[in-house]
Amino acid sequence: MQKQLNCRISESIWNALQKERDRTGDSMSHTLENIISSALGLDHHSIFQVSTSGALVQGVFQGCTRVSDLKSHGDFGLGTFDNLDGEMVMLDGHCYQAGVNGITREANDEWTTPFATVTRFQADQTKQIPIVGNIGELEQQLDSARPSENIFIGVRLEGFFEKIDLRAACKANSGEDLVAATAHQSEFSFENIEGTLVGFWSPEYAKTLNVPGYHLHFISRDLSKGGHLLNVRARDLSAMLHFETDLHIAIPETEAFLHADLNTDPTDALNIAEKASSENRK
Repeated sequence: MQKQLNCRISESIWNALQKERDRTGDSMSHTLENIISSALGLDHHSIFQVSTSGALVQGVFQGCTRVSDLKSHGDFGLGTFDNLDGEMVMLDGHCYQAGVNGITREANDEWTTPFATVTRFQADQTKQIPIVGNIGELEQQLDSARPSENIFIGVRLEGFFEKIDLRAACKANSGEDLVAATAHQSEFSFENIEGTLVGFWSPEYAKTLNVPGYHLHFISRDLSKGGHLLNVRARDLSAMLHFETDLHIAIPETEAFLHADLNTDPTDALNIAEKASSENRK
């Protein structure tokens, strides 16, 4: 959530700000925010991530970081909860859990996550999308706004969803990996609903760290419904992109992570677990 600041500053500071703006090529707003963020020790254009996608594929589902700790690193993002108990959506500094049938509730600060990605979101670019017929069309529209194949991008889309197909992971059984655990996921749809898609686009080269391509979670405008995006039909979407140039990963110290085999390519498993509905798995 952005705030507007009005204040008086000296001419010397104003001249220095203009000089820095001209040097970087950024807007005055971005220039000032970057300077203030640096002075206050805040990381903008920086992703904080708990664990890796490779570990998640291998079934490392034990929570290792509290929700309160996530909030200290960002106000926007997604993930899951201890033992794969539902989908996480973080929006405007609040963290929500989407469970069976897409019913959401605000997460307790003491809950833990085995995998999450958060940032301090601020739109660097905005694009209006009049109509979307399916998730493929949505991704094509977003692709046209991305400046590079090599940086991470935070994605926030707000608007009217004529139909949105979602899922929520259910608590994993002992010994399951990600593909097996999401095979008994809860799937559901909502129609004619306003809300927000929250997520990230990650480069292909980072596939052992995060889900490559788009990874999006939904939460309704009234904050009562949500889940992991499978497909969508929508109109009048406002797409906001936040360019991420810094990545911090908190490596879990759990026994499961320390002894997991993380040398395998997780691509196929991630495509099944993160992007396929139960129908498409058959």
